[in-house]
Amino acid sequence: MTNSRRNFIRNSATALAGTTLATAIPNASSAASGNKRVSANDKLRFGVIGCKGMGWSDMRAHLTTMPEVDCVALCDVDQSVLDERSADVEKLRGNKPKQFKDYRKMLEMKDLDAVIIGTPDHWHCLAFVDSLAAGKHVYCEKPISANIEECNVMLRAAKRYPKQMVQIGQWQRSGTHYEQAHNYLKSGKLGNIRLVKTWAYQGWMNPVPVLPDGTPPAGVDYDMWLGPAPKRPFNQNRFHFNFRWFWDYAGGLMTDWGVHEIDIALFFMGAKAPKSIMASGGKLAYPDDASETPDTLQAVFEYENFNMLWEHATGIDGGNYGKTEGIAFIGNNGTLVVNRGGWEIIPETKRNEEGIKVNKIEALPYQAKGSADYLQLHAQNFVEAIKKGDPSILKCGIETGAVAAINAAMGNVAFKLGRKVNWDAEKGEFKNDPEANALAKAKYHNGWKLPS
Repeated sequence: MTNSRRNFIRNSATALAGTTLATAIPNASSAASGNKRVSANDKLRFGVIGCKGMGWSDMRAHLTTMPEVDCVALCDVDQSVLDERSADVEKLRGNKPKQFKDYRKMLEMKDLDAVIIGTPDHWHCLAFVDSLAAGKHVYCEKPISANIEECNVMLRAAKRYPKQMVQIGQWQRSGTHYEQAHNYLKSGKLGNIRLVKTWAYQGWMNPVPVLPDGTPPAGVDYDMWLGPAPKRPFNQNRFHFNFRWFWDYAGGLMTDWGVHEIDIALFFMGAKAPKSIMASGGKLAYPDDASETPDTLQAVFEYENFNMLWEHATGIDGGNYGKTEGIAFIGNNGTLVVNRGGWEIIPETKRNEEGIKVNKIEALPYQAKGSADYLQLHAQNFVEAIKKGDPSILKCGIETGAVAAINAAMGNVAFKLGRKVNWDAEKGEFKNDPEANALAKAKYHNGWKLPS
């Protein structure tokens, strides 16, 4: 990074002083129309590792709202994806980013400031640690990992490189209506909250068809795609989006959707680690499809003063309170329900002196979120933190991402064991349970080693 660019990043806080994100950073239309020109030396140069799905969504959120951000490098094991995203960048910004199949080569770029990691989950830890070690800021997709050991490695890495900003892609943290709901909960009007429900019902998810093994598509470096995962024949079911439903690479809906909802639940309740976890479920909707992770699951997390329930189901949309996903905080006086669309208050009732049922607290009808794009706000928050050099303003730093991912991973450990497990928060491990602690470990293959 040149001295002038360093000064730009350091001094940008002055330009933003006294303004909000919405007014300080141009919207997509002004960025696209070129109303604000930014000199080459004042650019933040981004690269993307894993460009197919959320990696590109994250990059696009930066490019369409912030003219000071450029995409100068793309890394993916699939050449067709690289070519598609290169064309997308050229259409948005007019430049052709460099292409890489191996992210380590991309990290050698001296003028690369930040990296977006959108790979399958089993690659997050390696790419994350290597990116920080190379001096890059990191925006990493959630979950940071599907196992507890990698979460702890990533936490230690972020502490070792404190000058690099780290944002985790749990973008609900940038949602203004979540903030409104949180403020209501802190008012105490709900009374004692003894139960929190979190859920994700995914009616759009159909069975994953059983397919024979085959050969990787032309232009795909399949060995690099596997990386530290076990060596297996190529199967289209395990590639791109559907990797989520196989234990080799991810943790199913428990870690995929769970980190979003569990994050909000624990944030609102001021909790981090449970005392115990138990879970039950399985492949109950599509027992004969190709996926491995449970399509139906219920997990009970016991915290100091409340219990949290997680549940997910594929193929149906009939979630709690008529919502396909959300979080419900159930108190003595009423229930706060919040999801991606908005929030509401459902009061409990009591009988007054005349024997008439009345609400304990005032009902609040569903408050819709409005038109804000929270992913864009999350991207803007990341860039603002880079400019100011201030990790304290990040909406979802590495600690937040780790809390959500570790709790979700605990749910999968309890499911795999089929019994209750107990957690020792002081030691950071399951209590007197070698079997559970073994499941918390990362398993690396093909010559790849867990970062130390």
